Amino acid sequence: MISIAYAMGTGGGAGQGAGPGGMIIPLVLMFAIMYFLVIRPQNKQKKQHREMINNLKKGDKILTSGNIYGLITSIDETTITVEIADRVRVKMTRTSVNALINPQPQKVSVEKK
Repeated sequence: MISIAYAMGTGGGAGQGAGPGGMIIPLVLMFAIMYFLVIRPQNKQKKQHREMINNLKKGDKILTSGNIYGLITSIDETTITVEIADRVRVKMTRTSVNALINPQPQKVSVEKK
């Protein structure tokens, strides 16, 4: 009985791993999947947020990171002043802006025939 168990074992060394190349390929594949599913979309989102912050202007309606809606009354290189209620103004950094609310649409000229 013992001889049968040894006979059904690993096969005498045949087919024991594919060497270092067989281990690297799955790791590279996992990194590529993580890059396209996680890293790339995150970088794209950061770039869009940076562009949005750089394009802020007076009169824009915004949503802050504290979920407060407001209207930009003045803007500086690093700070903005936001009116959150009548005669209530708060000074904050530009990076605390999460989103533009109802951004001003670009005027598109339509030709009439």
